[in-house]
This record gives sequence, C-alpha cells and structure tokens, in this order.
Amino acid sequence: MIFGRLDNLAAEAETLPANILEALQFLADTDLASADTGRVDIDEERLFAQVQDYTTQPASEKRPEAHERYIDVQYVLSGREKMGFAPMVGKPPVVEDLLEENDVLFFGEVQDESYLTFSAGSYAVFYPWDVHRPGCSAEQDEEVRKIVVKVRL
Repeated sequence: MIFGRLDNLAAEAETLPANILEALQFLADTDLASADTGRVDIDEERLFAQVQDYTTQPASEKRPEAHERYIDVQYVLSGREKMGFAPMVGKPPVVEDLLEENDVLFFGEVQDESYLTFSAGSYAVFYPWDVHRPGCSAEQDEEVRKIVVKVRL
C-alpha cells in the first residue's frame, strides 16, 4: 500500500513504479471535477478510471475487499473518508466472490486492520495483497467524489 497526496507528485514521482506514476499523472492532468460518474477509458483494459460519487457510511456497514487482476489507485477529489487497510495474511474468509464479474472479493473481518483518513487530494495504491475497506465515514457521513484508477497487473 502506498499513501500520498497528488500535490506532492513531483517529489514522489522518482519513487513510484511506472504504471502507478502513469495513473497518478492521469489524475493530475485531467479535470475530473465535472466528469460524469462511471468509467473513463485511458488505455482500454490496461488502465481505466471509475468516477464515483457517494455518501460515506460507518465502517461497520462497509466490507473489506481485495482484487486479483488490478491494482487500485484510489484518489479522493472532494470530501473526506476513512479507508481501512490490512495486509493479506493467509486468506481471510470470503463472504462474496465476484472475481469473475468484477475482480473483487469481499471479506468478513480481517486481522490487523488500520485506518487512514483521506481528505481532498489524498490517494492510496492498493495492491492485490492489500485488503482495503473504502467509503467509511471519518467523523460523520459525508459526500465524496472519488476516482479509482484500475491498473492491470
């Protein structure tokens, strides 16, 4: 897992893998504030974005998840949210398997979960070995616009 801020991209660029830097550069160079929700094609199935608008919810109402075919670059454009994350230790119990349809596994509880608070401009990179729980309320439920760039492994 990588956590950063898009306004620090110039300083962080040398430390990032090329495919992650490409995703972050798309976020930095594209006006997504007024984009329609849904998919934005960047490079077919290798790299694409999902524009999401939603209201955060208590962590107890959100499920931890992980992916196998894509890395998630989750960027909060506006609003605030908490995201839980934990290393994939063994294989937590799967409560819903949508790998075939949507490249996502949902889990019950996971061990050693920690939370970070994301404000506008914050991003995280979640690899397949990172369980994450996005969309959680920070102090209260809040409207969020998030862009998730999917990077094919």
